[in-house]
Amino acid sequence: MKVAPIARALRVRGARSLLLHTGQHHDPLLSDVFLRELGLGRPDFALGVGSGSHAETVARVLARSEPILQKLRPRAVVVVGDVNSTLAVALAAAKLHLPVAHVEAGLRSRDRSMPEEINRILTDQLSDLLLTPSADADANLRAEGIPARRIVRVGNVMLDSLDLALRRACTPKDMPREFWLMTFHRPSNVDTREGLRRLLDFLRAAAALRPIILPLHPRTRARLAAFRLDDAFACVPNLHRLRPLPYFEFVALMRRAKAIVTDSGGIQEETTRLGVPCLVMRTTTERPICVQRGTSELMGADFAKALRGLRRVLDGRWKKPRTIPLWDGRAGTRCADALFRRFV
Repeated sequence: MKVAPIARALRVRGARSLLLHTGQHHDPLLSDVFLRELGLGRPDFALGVGSGSHAETVARVLARSEPILQKLRPRAVVVVGDVNSTLAVALAAAKLHLPVAHVEAGLRSRDRSMPEEINRILTDQLSDLLLTPSADADANLRAEGIPARRIVRVGNVMLDSLDLALRRACTPKDMPREFWLMTFHRPSNVDTREGLRRLLDFLRAAAALRPIILPLHPRTRARLAAFRLDDAFACVPNLHRLRPLPYFEFVALMRRAKAIVTDSGGIQEETTRLGVPCLVMRTTTERPICVQRGTSELMGADFAKALRGLRRVLDGRWKKPRTIPLWDGRAGTRCADALFRRFV
């Protein structure tokens, strides 16, 4: 979703860009469908690294991307987001003295227990061009000693893809008229039996207010099976468990949801644009602007607080979003402009 708007803008300019797909996200419903829907087509290079520990993933991506970058010697290597692949490819490029541009630079949660936070900090230090989504990201980078000449605010590329999806998305059939949409995959929520039990109790209570649609992330599905809790979740009334959804289908559900309960980062941005209440089951967020100006509120690990939040939604007492500068669906074009100014 972050690469596609930039690739489109580069094509309009007649630039040649090659797509390297590391395979860190390897479930077809979280990979192949997204590539097709967003018009990216088949990747030029597919590393197929699969899953593993953080160290294993970074090592595989680093080892498999280096010879490709060594052979290509591109004008710049563009990395997006904060996953292990982002850090690994940035490191491979920097070691080869290739310029690195980081899209979605400068986001900080201040929580180093999250592996994504380490990835963000290190990738930004390795990058020559830091393309940021918001003013707080600029400030974070300046506070860490990044020279202002390397920072360019471009806005939020996720919302470029959201705008495309909204034009094409069709709501899945047989959905309830009003529903909560929920997603959970963070270790703090799904990696222990106790955490899953708390989640189960919350789902029962929330489903008594409105039906729940719960697309199950592969990680969450695996943990349910490992702790033998799959049957308990299947027995919750008004809980509709789904496979991971293609992006356009998920956007259609977000648009219609009464509220979204999630431990995701990116969903906070999309709910801000959609004006949908977003209850974030985390104690920190790398997107504080979505709390300050958007529809997000941090619930921590407090499912009782989240249940009270859902009741506030039903009572019409949730906050309304305010405009965020440059979150206008044209961030991909600004990224392409910045890349041309710096590297062409």
